[in-house]
Amino acid sequence: MTGEMPLAEGLNRALSQAMAEDPAVLVLGENIRGQGRGEMRGLQDSYGDDRVIDFPISEAAMTGFGTGAALAGGRPVIHFQISSLVFPSFDQLVDQAAKLPLMLGGQTHVPVTYLIMGCGAAGGRAGQHSDNPYPYLIHAGIKSVMPATPADAEGLTLSAIREDDPVAVFVPVRLMGMTGPANESAGAIPLAQGIVRRVGSDVTIVAVGHLVHEALATAETLAADGIDAEVWDPRSLLPLDRDALIASVKKTGRAVLFDDSHRSCGFAAELSSVITETCFGVLKAPVKRVTRADVTVPFGQAIEDEILPDRRRLEQAIRTVMAWQ
Repeated sequence: MTGEMPLAEGLNRALSQAMAEDPAVLVLGENIRGQGRGEMRGLQDSYGDDRVIDFPISEAAMTGFGTGAALAGGRPVIHFQISSLVFPSFDQLVDQAAKLPLMLGGQTHVPVTYLIMGCGAAGGRAGQHSDNPYPYLIHAGIKSVMPATPADAEGLTLSAIREDDPVAVFVPVRLMGMTGPANESAGAIPLAQGIVRRVGSDVTIVAVGHLVHEALATAETLAADGIDAEVWDPRSLLPLDRDALIASVKKTGRAVLFDDSHRSCGFAAELSSVITETCFGVLKAPVKRVTRADVTVPFGQAIEDEILPDRRRLEQAIRTVMAWQ
């Protein structure tokens, strides 16, 4: 396929291809026999009730069922409509799926994919609709990816489903309507393979998920002032493409990390440590982090805006590191 496609179509293509290739692949979730946001379109019609299974409203139940199905030879994809809904499933995610292969001495695998929709705050929704829980799952040792384009949504999801370990695919819902070039090869994108979205020489912006596009826009704005920013997208959060990250920062000598998780113990904190430990001798300025604040997301658009990373804060951070000589 050539041309443009929405991000939701990229997810749908990955699920359709995986289910066509392997009868062990099944999808579990709540109200997924409809089209969802587009990612589930046509799956129930094509593969029936035995492989597209609607669960009662219990994330713990469907996650536990998925773990058992994986142990029994299936390759389940568990669909979470909102990213915060992983929290009721933590026992099954962290104490069971993540640990069972080692607890059983490697006698079995748990090839389960968690398709987690949401990944961020928007619209003043607050409460249980604004979390970005990928650092929690990374801390638990669960492989985690986050696509920023339709092609990456397809390729990373295919890789996740084919993995023999649990993998979480965090989908930035605010990008679901965006369009981008299709994955013409319809192939999987390996984990631990970041990508340079914009080549630059002065500073490396490491941006995650929906913030990749904000970083690209900021880089174009700064170019008018003679600042040439490189934008690097990790895509795979765990495992991380450390070599490519280090190569970019060593080339530019400066790094600004743009991530919508908490500052303390967040993903940007880990990136900062990796860069500082490996690039200290070539850094021209301290590493800067632009993250969400260490607070629960408040209700109300105006106050929500104050605690989230945005282009204004990113531009300020880049100008700060560029001022170092």
